[in-house]
Amino acid sequence: MSTQPSSSADVVPQPLLVRTVALDDLGDAGAADPHDLLDLLPTERPLAWVRRGDGLVAWGETLRVEVGGADRFADAERAWQDVLARAIVRDEVQVPGTGPVAFGSFAFDDRSAAGGVIVVPKVVVGRRGGRTWLTTITTGARLHPAPALSDVVGPRVPPLDPGAVVYADGAVSADGWRDVVARGIAAIKAGDVEKVVLARDVHARAEHPVDVRWALERLAAEYPSCWTFSVDGMVGATPELLVRSEKGLVTSRVLAGTIRRTGDDAADLARAAILAHSSKDLEEHEYAVTSVAHALEPFCSSTNVPDVPFVLHLPNVLHLASDVTGVLAAPGGDARHPSSLALAAALHPTAAVCGTPTVAARELIRSIEGMDRARYAGPVGWFGADGDGEWGIALRSAAIDPDDPRRVRLFAGCGVVAASDPPAELAESEAKLVPMRYALGRDTSRG
Repeated sequence: MSTQPSSSADVVPQPLLVRTVALDDLGDAGAADPHDLLDLLPTERPLAWVRRGDGLVAWGETLRVEVGGADRFADAERAWQDVLARAIVRDEVQVPGTGPVAFGSFAFDDRSAAGGVIVVPKVVVGRRGGRTWLTTITTGARLHPAPALSDVVGPRVPPLDPGAVVYADGAVSADGWRDVVARGIAAIKAGDVEKVVLARDVHARAEHPVDVRWALERLAAEYPSCWTFSVDGMVGATPELLVRSEKGLVTSRVLAGTIRRTGDDAADLARAAILAHSSKDLEEHEYAVTSVAHALEPFCSSTNVPDVPFVLHLPNVLHLASDVTGVLAAPGGDARHPSSLALAAALHPTAAVCGTPTVAARELIRSIEGMDRARYAGPVGWFGADGDGEWGIALRSAAIDPDDPRRVRLFAGCGVVAASDPPAELAESEAKLVPMRYALGRDTSRG
């Protein structure tokens, strides 16, 4: 079902029927292992948000709402609230991620035809802090008996190998993208912007249709500290949490400032020290942290912004990182806290993926980048009936062509400041393409 949101009756003709039960009480789960979430996923349209073995996986489609333009976030929120107003819910677990859940993916740019989507699945399996649960979401007039995992999980089919993968330039060649970066640097020196984030794409063609589960399992195993996701053809493992909202507390992990790893532990420790003291990278990071703190400020009674970043070690790169936290201000009267999606909309786009000042940087991106980012660098994640949820930035990601699943579009972006160097930025973009190249590959090398 697909619609531009209007009324709940237009979106779904019958109420949602939502039942959540603890898996620990369901007995034999058959061939599936409920503690390995990704193993439960079917081939068709898998949905996932997983980190260190916890998170949500889902499949099927009870409801789909497509949105577009500058109001895409508000329209998606309105449609979700309309549906929830008519939902019949029995939640026997009552932890974040139980009850009604919707997954979402949104375009970076208001003008992109990629728009946005929220998907309400038929089946959700979640795991958090050792607790595992099953949610079924259907439509009708009355709730069904408690579901069993064996009733909703089919026989285990191993992920399919995509075979040989051939890569080609995307909208702008590698050489041409160095020129794009040079134009960005010139705009900064001319005073048009202080920082701009520029991205490029690379096209891949696999020998066989890409099985999303193949990519997800490789990403989750290799990048466990990242949020591995799959929503409506966008697949990746993002290290950057745009916002988590849970019971009045909000968190945003900001990344900006990157250096490639060498594979030698001693050398990488030295590179981490260089990164932590790099004036160019610290400047880039400060812009990103400031933009997040300012965006959260109107919603929070208090915020905590670290004085200095820490170095986040990933298998392919090192990042400067800061965890910005806040306490949502108490709503007045009958008002509720803003939802996690509303907070994501207020934060997007951060300086980490757009630049500073935001409006000028976005216009510069439109002018010189040479491509439509679609849903790359846009919010991706999930939210529940209470509005709490987790939204990442769709980085270290790729879009699988819905018309030809052998074709995949990979993305990478770099923050550009006055001290940036075009060849160095190109090398950084190549490092950021490594996770998705690895995800589509068959060997164990990270490149």
